[in-house]
Amino acid sequence: MDKSQITTLLKAHASGDNEAMEQLMPLVYSEMRRMAHGRLVGERPDHTYSATALVHEAYLKLVDFDRVDWKNRNHFFGIASQIMRNILVDYATKQKAQKRGGDRDRITLGEEHIKKEINLADIISIDHALTKLVELDERQARVVECRFFGGLTIQETADTLGISKPTVSRDWKVARAWLNRELGAEG
Repeated sequence: MDKSQITTLLKAHASGDNEAMEQLMPLVYSEMRRMAHGRLVGERPDHTYSATALVHEAYLKLVDFDRVDWKNRNHFFGIASQIMRNILVDYATKQKAQKRGGDRDRITLGEEHIKKEINLADIISIDHALTKLVELDERQARVVECRFFGGLTIQETADTLGISKPTVSRDWKVARAWLNRELGAEG
């Protein structure tokens, strides 16, 4: 993937070139699909969101961002992580509203450090806790968003947020501990 070409197309789109986003899709599709797949690993086979559907919905929302001053590809993937989070939270909220009791669906979010089954109702709890974390430490919240909802690696998160790998690792460790305490208090 040509990082400079992605940045050039993002800046062209921000300057009003509507065709730039069409040219961008083939360049970012596989990375977005990897991110989405990481969010849906272990999901039941009949789950209505496939990685492809999540990528397409996220991309359609990204295309609608006409006035974003895209800084670079990392900025793009950071925003993509936020959008995927919102899509999954919206989905979980709708599922929770449709299901009143009974067996709860399970979804696996994360990578090797967070391979843990999370039910759909818990996604909403995580989202609420993450909103609280933003008030305490916005950078830690962004690290969690990139890692947990975006499926980015430590290096990708560092690149996206413009911070060092050790800072990402520390923030990730502290934020996970805080979230575990916060979620334990809610449960």
